[in-house]
Amino acid sequence: VQLQASGGGLVQAGGSLRLSCVASGSIFDINGMGWYRQAPGKQRELVADIKNSDGIYYLDSVKGRFTISRDNAKNTVFLGMNSLKPEDTAVYYCNAGIKEYSGSSYSNYWGQGTLVTVSS
Repeated sequence: VQLQASGGGLVQAGGSLRLSCVASGSIFDINGMGWYRQAPGKQRELVADIKNSDGIYYLDSVKGRFTISRDNAKNTVFLGMNSLKPEDTAVYYCNAGIKEYSGSSYSNYWGQGTLVTVSS
């Protein structure tokens, strides 16, 4: 199983970006998909996730600006980011809980990270 993230880049404050992450390989079911970020010198934090049973979570500082969505048919999760701020600058990682076979348990997988830089 692999997660491939894309969509990062350099944007001015107030701008927008859309991140995408596609899961591929042996996939029987995906429980949840989400996005974390890690800024230089800081711990990785959960930005948003979307689960089959528990709905959607957003970090308080991104509520109203970021939107997470999923295309289950394509095993893809998106993160729409509007009104970006310099403090949103970080490497963004996608994450998914994936069951590879009907008899297996869910395992946690990470994408490679995509850099988002917001200039002031």
